[in-house]
Amino acid sequence: MIRLVIADDHAIVREGLKRIVAEAPGLQVEAEAADGNEVIRLVREREFDVLVLDLSMPGRSGMELIKLVKSERPRLRILVLSMHQETQYAVRAIKSGASGYLTKESAPAQLVQAIQKVAAGGAFISAEVAEQLALGAMPGGEKPPHETLSDREFEVFRQLVAGVSVTDIAGQLKLSVKTVSTHKANLMQKLGLHNQSELVRYAIRHGLAGDDIA
Repeated sequence: MIRLVIADDHAIVREGLKRIVAEAPGLQVEAEAADGNEVIRLVREREFDVLVLDLSMPGRSGMELIKLVKSERPRLRILVLSMHQETQYAVRAIKSGASGYLTKESAPAQLVQAIQKVAAGGAFISAEVAEQLALGAMPGGEKPPHETLSDREFEVFRQLVAGVSVTDIAGQLKLSVKTVSTHKANLMQKLGLHNQSELVRYAIRHGLAGDDIA
């Protein structure tokens, strides 16, 4: 039996995932979490095999949460289930310690397959993500500027591109406005950009704008 914890801040998503799992033999939901703090509590208190994790939740979230979970339970398998389709998110998640990456638009059967594969010790990633990971491991390869951003800078970048204000980003990430402003200044310098319009154009050019920008 593969024991699961489902972590997503939307109750309707958790219910949908539980229904999919209930129809698959050999899978069992042990617990669920609505934010990063609950995830850490469950990791410390419960025994399970796979964490199905949303990247965007209140409190600790994203790559920071993946790294923290792996520091607490190195052998725990993590399957990221995200709304973000961009390859860069998946690459960062895998580098942070996730064993698989799946978008929320994937078919139920693919979710079950992904859970089974990561539980067995394998990885579940797309061909595009595998290629990016391989290219990143090659010596001498020139990386695009956004790959030099820290995970936190990348998250701030993504929010800015979506039109979220510095104040709202600070609230979502539980950071001070000053800290987010510093991250913004650093990422703009790394990318060689000077204003919001250039930021949006950069995101579109590199396929990082997602569905947030029409």
